[in-house]
Amino acid sequence: MCCIGAAQAGLSGWLSPRAAYAEARGLVSLIKDSAAVTPITVHKLRGNVSALEGSGGNVAVLTGPDGKVLIDAGIRVSQPQMIKALTSLGADPVTHLINTHWHFDHADGNEWLHAEGAKIIAHENTRKYLSQVQRVEEWDYNFLALAPGGIPEDVFATDRTLKLNGSTIGLKYYGPAHTDSDISVHFAEADVLHVADTFWNGIYPFIDYSTGGSIDGTIAACDANLAVATDKTIIIPGHGPPVSNRAELKEWRDMLVAVRENIAALKKRGRSKEETVAAKPTAAFDGKYGNFVIDPDFFTRLVYEGV
Repeated sequence: MCCIGAAQAGLSGWLSPRAAYAEARGLVSLIKDSAAVTPITVHKLRGNVSALEGSGGNVAVLTGPDGKVLIDAGIRVSQPQMIKALTSLGADPVTHLINTHWHFDHADGNEWLHAEGAKIIAHENTRKYLSQVQRVEEWDYNFLALAPGGIPEDVFATDRTLKLNGSTIGLKYYGPAHTDSDISVHFAEADVLHVADTFWNGIYPFIDYSTGGSIDGTIAACDANLAVATDKTIIIPGHGPPVSNRAELKEWRDMLVAVRENIAALKKRGRSKEETVAAKPTAAFDGKYGNFVIDPDFFTRLVYEGV
């Protein structure tokens, strides 16, 4: 949840990744400040599906006569830019909002979108976490419950299929992955797959142990996504460039596996967390994936916790 493409330029100007994580409360504020002023970029894909980049996690939009269907809500301070971007896709109202998981950069906009008329759909664990104060230990931060209007009203436990705007929309629960509330969203006819924070395109991911995430679960989610996708599938990641594909996802998944193996071997030999960090087990991948808010040292600590 912590890395958002919209904030990259601003964060680099204020805090190094390590300093930012040392002041997690400040980082949340920086992310929100950035989202308040960042324009939303619209990427038109196919089958009336578009991706919106600039407010928290990457958002997908399906347009049509049943109204706009949004996948994730972004951060609430982006409302003016989101409205402008949504209006550019047509005059139809927003009628449905699907949360891929509970993190604030994906669900903070729930309240205003519900007020606009959106029915909110999510996994049952997303509703649970959004209904209460939720602490993320790695951030030393307590996220407050959303107001009643922002709480998903239609929840499911495993799978759900929707038929909207002439599209079959498959919602599938991963089990514990990046959190234990993550789902994928597949627009079947367009063959567009939104995998949210089970894939961070070109960057190391955050893993939220506070709400059931793990490195093994994240890898398992990648395998599930690869099993669904073909070489023609457009894949929308939670963070990073919003238009991706199976080849990029597989390369990212293989990186996770290699890093996990490196860190597990060091831990098995008795290396402490900081000794493992000093051994640079991610070095082979840092040039490509280690240049964003989650730096190699922090990612190593996250993986170490879960092996």
